[in-house]
Amino acid sequence: MLWMQQVLKQLNAGEYSTVSKVQVLNHLSDISFQLGDLYRAVDFTHQLLSLDSSHKQSQLNLPYFVKLLEEERAGNLGNEESETKQETLNSSPQDTLDYKQTLESYESLCHGEGIKLTPQRRKRLFCRLHYGNRTPQLVIAPFKEEDEWDSPHIVRFYDVMSDEEIRKIKEIAKPKMKRSRVFSLTSGSPQASRQRISQSVFLTEEEDPVIGQVNHRIRLITGLSDETAEFLQVADYGIGGYYEPHVDYFLDFDSDPLEFIVMGNRVATFMNYMSDVEAGGATVIPYLGAMISPKKGTAIFWYNLLRSGKGNHLTKHAACPVLVGCKWVSSRWFRERGQEFLRPCGPTEVE
Repeated sequence: MLWMQQVLKQLNAGEYSTVSKVQVLNHLSDISFQLGDLYRAVDFTHQLLSLDSSHKQSQLNLPYFVKLLEEERAGNLGNEESETKQETLNSSPQDTLDYKQTLESYESLCHGEGIKLTPQRRKRLFCRLHYGNRTPQLVIAPFKEEDEWDSPHIVRFYDVMSDEEIRKIKEIAKPKMKRSRVFSLTSGSPQASRQRISQSVFLTEEEDPVIGQVNHRIRLITGLSDETAEFLQVADYGIGGYYEPHVDYFLDFDSDPLEFIVMGNRVATFMNYMSDVEAGGATVIPYLGAMISPKKGTAIFWYNLLRSGKGNHLTKHAACPVLVGCKWVSSRWFRERGQEFLRPCGPTEVE
């Protein structure tokens, strides 16, 4: 297991090898199953299929592993630790990284350890002017864009929000904020959880023109349709506030199938940093070994879904605890419906 994990780590770092990721993931899936670690077996199998959807053995293994995992969960319903793990993962077996392993990586990154931004990878990151789809507004006044990570592609935009806009949005949000909630698989609805310690609120454009200004600017930058986008969510992470590893895309729409039909999944995330943080508060991606520091007025953007429509498990991210100061962010999630011609399917499943 340790040997194969090291091989996968070096492949993810961009090292050349005659051994493919598919071969390594196949070994890891088999080893995990033999060790009785079904969470990991399912995750490695899912990763393999995201790279090679025609892999016959994995196609057979995945439903079998999932069935065993569900039986194991059913047998542990009275176990408090099992229930806590299930809620904290906030995901289906197909997209679940081993909980303990992910938390260890998350904590290491928050301590400034285990960052994988190697010199070789840094060479693939660039800065540029962002003209969007050559819209007149951005041709006249393009945004500064900086690569934070190459694959999956995560970018940072500068000077997205002015100090006055940030002040106004905070002023609107503060009296309406409540304890943030996360979706619980056990209850099938959002509820407060120790997975996320923060306050948040969704703001509509009717509340103040500044919300519409910011939303319009986000639409221009991303080039995506906002017809099915969610309202702007404003969140405040005070001292000790954090958000454990999670994905932004939905893994289960059984609670509201109509919403899935009408709006689709969360295809992309646009997150504004509305404050600097003296210590802590970084956004980290445990599976990549990436850490992105908050910078007031900037925003980061990435796609949560592959072009096939499947969730990209590599985008699982987290917010490190705030140690000194206060962290304000505002996020907008774009849904699939309306993006069919703006971000069409690629020639391959994983492109």
